Amino acid sequence: MLKVLVSGCLGGAAIRFNETSVPVSSPIWRKWAAEGRLVSFCPELAVGFPVPRPPAEIVGGSAADVLDSGAWVREASGRDVTHLFRAASRRAIDADVALAVLVDGSPTCGSSYVHDGTFSGVTVPGRGVAAEALRRHGIPVFAHHELEQAAAALAEMERHSDPSTMTRPG
Repeated sequence: MLKVLVSGCLGGAAIRFNETSVPVSSPIWRKWAAEGRLVSFCPELAVGFPVPRPPAEIVGGSAADVLDSGAWVREASGRDVTHLFRAASRRAIDADVALAVLVDGSPTCGSSYVHDGTFSGVTVPGRGVAAEALRRHGIPVFAHHELEQAAAALAEMERHSDPSTMTRPG
């Protein structure tokens, strides 16, 4: 059975920077949970960020630039946390999953948009650092509001998978 990496804050855990979660109410989510497919993971917590934590944004470029040492991730105070976000992205790619469903807008998990680096609430098209790293490693990434597309991609992967090499349930 192929597994799905999901942002740890999806579905109820109040571990976002501001101690909130992102509820998910979908038959697809419930089915995957019942099947044991969901691998819940927060890259930021995995590298030691607390809850709550200061907001952070990508500054001076894109997530790709962060991974390639051409941009930074900074907290609202100006503190540079780039090295932690790079470490968080490495932890995400270590998961044994077929695809990822991540919370959009996050400097770590955003898959279609992130904040613009000015801490003004403005968003721009782009990905978070972990989402970019996952894509670079061939793992399809979907936003939490794209569950239908993720389910279709997962079904297609399973149709083309060799059952002898698929991840076995716990």
